Formats: sequence, C-alpha cells, structure tokens
Amino acid sequence: MSSATFDTNIYISALQFGGLSARLLGMARVGMFRPDDVSDAILDEMTGVLRDKFGWDGYRLQDARQKILGIVNHVTPKQTLDVVKDDPDDNRILECAVEAGSECIVTEDNDLLRFGSFEGIKIVRGLDFLQAGLRR
Repeated sequence: MSSATFDTNIYISALQFGGLSARLLGMARVGMFRPDDVSDAILDEMTGVLRDKFGWDGYRLQDARQKILGIVNHVTPKQTLDVVKDDPDDNRILECAVEAGSECIVTEDNDLLRFGSFEGIKIVRGLDFLQAGLRR
C-alpha cells in the first residue's frame, strides 16, 4: 500500500474548498492508501493559514486538526533540511516525507514540484497522484 505526505496546500484546499483535495483525504480515511504522513509543522502551518486567511475560529481549527490526526500517520522529523530556498516552509514537507518513508509528496506548490523527486520520494500534483495509481 502506497503512502504519501500531503503538502499544507492539500489540507487547506480540502478543508476550505473541497474538490479533489477533499477526495484525497476521504480516500485516505477509508484506507485506499496508507494514511498520509503529517508533522506538527505541517499542522501548525495549516491552522495558521486557515485562521489568518480564512477567518477560522479556534474551535473549528481544533476540530479540523483532530479529524486529520484521526486518519494520518503522525511523525516527528529528526532532521532539519534547507533545500527549498524560495520557500523555507516547504522544507518541513520534505522533512516529514523523509522521516515517514513516504513514497510521494502530493502538492500543488511549484517550488516543490520543480524537484520532481527528493531522495527517491516522488513529488506530484493531486490529480497525477490519482491517475498514476499510487494510492493502491
């Protein structure tokens, strides 16, 4: 069964807008692929953006965080990376994926997508993840 680390933008899109990103979370929840890998840094960035850009209140943020923690593989990265110079927060995604041994990173972030892969971990868009059948 494949595993993935979702970038913060996947969580935000799923929770705020639905669509493909929400479908990916739903598929993880029902076991169509190993629940995605997440770290506190990813969850913290997600809640910060939902609070600051979309006006989510503390209760809604806590509820979303708990729901995500109920379906993910929570990891604590042991190493700090400084690979993505244009957006240092993207390094937290790489750290999580490496620590968890993820097979891929699912993102819509061009700074990460430019890499194509990192230490053998594929970096793909959500639609490409579905089409490639990596979720089996």
